[in-house]
Amino acid sequence: MSQPAPPDVPNARGVLPNGRARLPEWLRVNLPAGGAQTTFNGTLNIVEGNELHTVCEEARCPNIHDCWARGTATFMIAGKECTRGCRFCSVETLKQPKPLDGDEPERLAEAVERMGLDYVVITVVNRDDQPDGGAAHYRACIEAVRRRLPSIGIELLCSDLDGNWQALESLLDDSPLAVFAHNVECVPRLDSEVRDPRASFEQSLEVLRRAKAARPDGWTKSSLMVGLGENDVEVTDAMRQLRSVGVELLTLGQYLAPGRPGTRFVPVDRYVTPAQFDRWDEEARAMGFLGVAAGPLVRSSYRAGQLLHEAQRSRRAV
Repeated sequence: MSQPAPPDVPNARGVLPNGRARLPEWLRVNLPAGGAQTTFNGTLNIVEGNELHTVCEEARCPNIHDCWARGTATFMIAGKECTRGCRFCSVETLKQPKPLDGDEPERLAEAVERMGLDYVVITVVNRDDQPDGGAAHYRACIEAVRRRLPSIGIELLCSDLDGNWQALESLLDDSPLAVFAHNVECVPRLDSEVRDPRASFEQSLEVLRRAKAARPDGWTKSSLMVGLGENDVEVTDAMRQLRSVGVELLTLGQYLAPGRPGTRFVPVDRYVTPAQFDRWDEEARAMGFLGVAAGPLVRSSYRAGQLLHEAQRSRRAV
């Protein structure tokens, strides 16, 4: 009688016994060790000690060990439950999350100061339960960080505020943000399969267009995931649309399903090679994007400060 294969041996289709496909070599990550592990633990202690949430944890980011071991983290504000149920995201969905925490802005600012950051990324959950989509709370968090650290660079990865343009203007008016980011997530054709019904590529484009109009001196940024069922031509077209509304910073990365096959999450359609990401990187720069990060493990907030510095150098060189 034959014995079952060991748990790390895939079948002929490259699928492991737990139902997951074996990841290509280029998607493997290394765990921190030595001094990097010490820094990782310190980051964890600061996040937990200030009762904060990070998208690194809640969205199961594959780069958490790399970023935390360098003393950086992407903070997630307005709670850890989202009012939307996108099929690519592991953040818990609740129609009525807990009330917004009025003490969160100061706890966030203290954590950023303790970590010694010179650039911070703040991302948010959707708060469709709030009349302004959470915009006033997001702004309070940004301003608390700036009061404590006047020279820090701040990037906000914002929701679409459910199309509340007045709330968006209030959030951005005289804002200390260096970068306003909002992700289109996937190519337009896949909206209905991937994103919550309240979200769309068209609405996300309008968010980015209005953000650039409100802050023409600021930077706008967006991100695309691939491996959801799109083709290469659709990715190129989506990049062109983002550039048409003034977006200067772009990230492209491989989608990795956060749950087992058969769950609510969209299955991975393909694993895109590093060579294809390199081709998209070249296309994006030719379109006029000034800062581009494209690769299998790239995520929207990955090494965000470095991406902005790259774009600033590119602008000065023009």
